[in-house]
Amino acid sequence: MDSKYCEAKKIVEKYGQQHLLNFYDNLTEDKKVKLLEQILSIDFEQVKKLYENIKNYTEKKDNLIEPIEYLDKSKINIKEKNHLDGIGEEVIKEGKLAAVTMAGGQGTRLGFNGPKGTYDIGLSSKKSLFELLCDTLKEANQKYNVTIPWYIMTSEENNEDTENFFKSKNYFGYPKENIIFFKQGKFPMIDTNGKILLNEEGLIKEAADGHGGVYIAMLKNKVIEDMKKRCILAYNKILNIIDEKGINTCAVICHGGTIMSIMEYLKGGFYNWQCENGKGIYIVINDNQLEAEKI
Repeated sequence: MDSKYCEAKKIVEKYGQQHLLNFYDNLTEDKKVKLLEQILSIDFEQVKKLYENIKNYTEKKDNLIEPIEYLDKSKINIKEKNHLDGIGEEVIKEGKLAAVTMAGGQGTRLGFNGPKGTYDIGLSSKKSLFELLCDTLKEANQKYNVTIPWYIMTSEENNEDTENFFKSKNYFGYPKENIIFFKQGKFPMIDTNGKILLNEEGLIKEAADGHGGVYIAMLKNKVIEDMKKRCILAYNKILNIIDEKGINTCAVICHGGTIMSIMEYLKGGFYNWQCENGKGIYIVINDNQLEAEKI
């Protein structure tokens, strides 16, 4: 018997979801493979915990929901605004900004059959939502002399259409190596008894896991890894400049996540190099031997 089937059978039996394999023998070979992939990719422990949380939920009538603290831009003085604008502009100039667009939805509610981002909202320019977003990024790139990486989260349903749309538009003139598509995650649908549902094809019925799933999707699709690589490329670029100019000692000011990415690359252990605000890493390189300590 197929090892994947045995593994899947063991899992569904453990979590009381044996019905998922009831129609396995009636499926085509392709659908058998798909079903097993679905079962093996599901976090059944998470499904169980979420169901139990809902089942045990009790409404607390004394709960008070209040707005979180925020800064009203219209009420700050020009000096404070300029100060805050300056902080943001420095972040962009230093290449510390990336844009993430959550574009997994379809344009159904707009009466449009296709990815929502490809929708023409009726401007005289005939620009789609994606192109309008891209224009903003291109303006920032030109203004600050950078190229902002653009990560676009699609869905299983619209990923191919979205990528083809960008290709047909020549990526709106944006450097295509800096546009990275990744797919939104899915979560199995369950009934009121906590049983995972099957669709009419005998496969697990799934739904998008929502905007909050963007972080897990970024991890699973190696978006975070890509961001780290960009940090390391910037670090190596700095090293080349230092070497060309014969500089022996220098200070590099960067974001904490950038520090951790670089130190993981140099010494290993991403979280070992987490620094407090205002702190950093002191690095000494002698004869290609690297020593580092937190300061």
